[in-house]
Amino acid sequence: MSSPAQNLAASLVQSVDWLAIAPPTIAAIVGLVVLVADLFVAEQRKALLGWTSVAGLAAATLMLLPLLDGDRSTFCLTGDATACSYTADRFTLVIQFLVLGGALLAALLSVTALKDARKDLPEGEYWFLLLSSAAGAALLPASRDLATLIVALEVASLPAFALVGLRYGDRKSSEAALKFFLSSVTATAVSLMGISFVYATTGTLYLTQVADRIGHVDGQFHTLAQTGVVLTLVGFAFKTAAVPFHFWVPDTYVGAPLPIAAYLSVIGKAVGFSGLILVTVVALPSYADVWGPALAALAALTMTVGNAGALRQQATRAYSAVRLLAWSSVGQAGYLLVPIAAAAYSGDAEKSIGSTVAYALMYGAVNLGAFAVAALVGRTKVLNRVSDYRGLYASSPLSALFLAFFLLCLAGLPPGIIGLFAKVTVFSAAVDAGLGWLAVVMAVNVVIALFYYLQWTALLFRAPEGEPDKHRVPGPVTAAIALTGVLGIALSGAPQLILRFTDTGLF
Repeated sequence: MSSPAQNLAASLVQSVDWLAIAPPTIAAIVGLVVLVADLFVAEQRKALLGWTSVAGLAAATLMLLPLLDGDRSTFCLTGDATACSYTADRFTLVIQFLVLGGALLAALLSVTALKDARKDLPEGEYWFLLLSSAAGAALLPASRDLATLIVALEVASLPAFALVGLRYGDRKSSEAALKFFLSSVTATAVSLMGISFVYATTGTLYLTQVADRIGHVDGQFHTLAQTGVVLTLVGFAFKTAAVPFHFWVPDTYVGAPLPIAAYLSVIGKAVGFSGLILVTVVALPSYADVWGPALAALAALTMTVGNAGALRQQATRAYSAVRLLAWSSVGQAGYLLVPIAAAAYSGDAEKSIGSTVAYALMYGAVNLGAFAVAALVGRTKVLNRVSDYRGLYASSPLSALFLAFFLLCLAGLPPGIIGLFAKVTVFSAAVDAGLGWLAVVMAVNVVIALFYYLQWTALLFRAPEGEPDKHRVPGPVTAAIALTGVLGIALSGAPQLILRFTDTGLF
């Protein structure tokens, strides 16, 4: 005969849905395998660690396919199937596809970068940190309680700090890592304080329960709840590189190994935006009057400062292509914030969130493609200045054509139809929500951004100064450019597919 204690313990035992948690789990396990294998693999065979990591990320991405048949949840409260710590719904799968697919492309670029760097980058530690960060980033969109959300955020972030500063003896890399680390830790501390305020007023960390309870807190705790909402958003605003939390971006991207800059520009943003969506739209819909105006103001400020920063780079004679892409990514973050802000005012929040996810997928594909071409040019031009791209068409026609296509997508001009489509989708989300002023600010910024995107594009086809450099394109870099290019071209031919794919079903 069982005792009451045994019965209680049995009621708390939960079965784990291993299929649901397979994508981040595979990435984490492969990371550990690579770290241990590094101790035993001979120096001349270290390249095997990279290809093992690429295979692991590919396997983790493929494990999303069996999850398409329906929503799955695990680690749920006993007796309450709606209060779960992990949910693999359509929103989760789309963001995990972006995260793991982006990490896979960054890994392809890293294979060549590590080979070129030789002793400057330790391979075992590099791959372990990249896979660990990817596992945390894949966990975050599935998180449905605030504790798991913060843990996933830090698992994605902490290895990224080390990756930025991993290059031996590079002062610029170390300085970038320190700046990234200090600002991120401060933002996380503020966010944790906000979560503690939310927990104090609601008595729960589960997002669905927070949504039910925070709108009915006692009047004396109303100010505490509002403060908690604002502080909680700070950490995620930092990850999205929203102004004024953007100051770490240019130096970090320039100081980091180029594949890591590409990784941060896409996966880092996916982490921030998915966390921001879960906290605002899922957990705190009753406080839309607090976070809605705040995000709208952040969106306008971010896109304006980002594009102004990119324009300012042109005042420098030898400005860096990576730094220009960094400021461009800040401006793009502003566009991504628009539909989330619109969700506070719109009667169809799911459509608004779908617009953000659709834009994120477009941005992720073409931005990784631009970084892939930058990695190619950077093999012969160490400073990787925009002026180094002059006459790229003469030395590497396909790479120049792909980069031109990626830049036109980011600008929202034909033949980059998917970029134009994504911008129109975001613009319409703002108009439908009654945020006409924000739509006007976005339109002005799109026009401003055309200047530096088109100037860079035109430079690719100008006559080179002297003999053009011959760019030998390594296989992994070729694969990264081809994958992003084919995806961008296919979506430009059928842009409606991206909206069907991003029909998140979050609500």
